[in-house]
Amino acid sequence: MDIDKLREELTFDEGCVYEIYNDHLGYPTFGIGHLILESDPEHGEPVGTSVSEERVIECFEKDIANVFKDIDRNIPWWEGLPHDLQRVLANMCFNLGITRLLKFKKFLGALQLKHYKTAAEEMMDSQWAIQVGPRAVRLRDRVKNA
Repeated sequence: MDIDKLREELTFDEGCVYEIYNDHLGYPTFGIGHLILESDPEHGEPVGTSVSEERVIECFEKDIANVFKDIDRNIPWWEGLPHDLQRVLANMCFNLGITRLLKFKKFLGALQLKHYKTAAEEMMDSQWAIQVGPRAVRLRDRVKNA
């Protein structure tokens, strides 16, 4: 899978901010949707504190490695999908987390069977699709056209 392309897609969907801000739920965040953890040196720093590009890249790489581990553990058949669809799953997992992604049982079942049109319909039958709007439509279209 082309990690640079995935980073480009996630930057488009998540944005990339070089300072600490509160996300839509009020959690301190920076970079490409990196939720600040207690173990992060940025923990406890005020909103507006600047973060270097190197640190943003470092956190993205860790975050996406965790996404891949989660998907590998829970959806092992994903490696047999076309790379474009692997990036769709990684994008959704990055956004939702693995626990919420696994609740898309009909979507994942159809995807595993390579019933892409059905999978595309199922991914839109969710609160997530309403919340993320255009992002869901873009990802759906990639699944539908696979």
